[in-house]
Amino acid sequence: MADSSGLISFIASMSGEGTLRVEENLGEGYVRLRVSEAERRQAKHDIQHVEDIVIEMLRNARDAGATRIYLAMTKEEGVRTLLFLDNGSGVPADMHDRIFDARVTSKLESMKMDRWGVHGRGMALFSIRQNAQEAFVVSSAPKLGSSFKVVVDTSTLKERADQSSWPSVQKDEEGQLVCVKGPHNINRAACEFACAELHGCDVYLGSPTDIAATLFAHATRSVDTSTLLFLDDVEQLPVVDRLGSAADAAHFLSIASSIGLEISERTAHRILSGSIAPLRSVASRVLRERTHMARPQSASVDLDRDRRGLKIARDDIERFSRAVERDFNELAERYYLSLTSEPHVRVTRDRITVTFDIGKEE
Repeated sequence: MADSSGLISFIASMSGEGTLRVEENLGEGYVRLRVSEAERRQAKHDIQHVEDIVIEMLRNARDAGATRIYLAMTKEEGVRTLLFLDNGSGVPADMHDRIFDARVTSKLESMKMDRWGVHGRGMALFSIRQNAQEAFVVSSAPKLGSSFKVVVDTSTLKERADQSSWPSVQKDEEGQLVCVKGPHNINRAACEFACAELHGCDVYLGSPTDIAATLFAHATRSVDTSTLLFLDDVEQLPVVDRLGSAADAAHFLSIASSIGLEISERTAHRILSGSIAPLRSVASRVLRERTHMARPQSASVDLDRDRRGLKIARDDIERFSRAVERDFNELAERYYLSLTSEPHVRVTRDRITVTFDIGKEE
């Protein structure tokens, strides 16, 4: 009776979807999986958190020869959207979808070992697509860089709860910069990569507005305006330089959308007018903060005014300052304001005072 039950169970497992997953029944409850099913399960294991996607995409861009990588990220109702733009070697049009297949790689002779392990197996993009709601090429062509978008349901693939904190860095025994404090969030993943690739690759991380402003600022410095006169199509320019060819806000919006950046028309006007400053690279940001932390306390953050009163650690003050600056930006959008400097935080015995130096946009 037991043998009959086992046979029925085996037949059921081999019908429908089971036949697509199992290559051979070995008996005693063991089976040999088909290669495709083994790959799918390995892909699910490779990506455990959203932060793993960030590292894999940054490594991909680096291995494609990128020296500048831009990451625009948003989160809405539990859905994290990540847009990666780079100035690497790019992907031919007929490979835009196929590069997400298992074992597809351009690194036949250049598999690389780094601090995150082996890279070049042709499994990174496959693993990302298996774990994401969407993962696709927005725009790419040979020698013109790439734009990739990844959309993740964070109820299925988790991410760190604290996505606002930035890590602190210090030098290890070999003199290399390493992240030593802070949650293992997206910021830290980007910082760890930026520190590891300090002299080869700059990473810029922010909102779509931040990234659009940074791309525009960089493009206006790097693109020869005389070449634009003979340009038939903006897609002839590298992905990361295309915003520099925008003639007006409407054109800016169109180009931004074509490379995966969704912003408002008013934001486009603000970027073109120069009222939104470009980002510092991730490495320069954490290095600047490391230097700043080593300096004597500035007068604007007075933690020692009265030692009997409220005392707040400087790194907490810095995080608070960044947080209120982000919140202020929402107000600035509504009332056409802009910050002329970082918020000044002053701590006294029984009061925390935040001062914003603002300029009114024309």
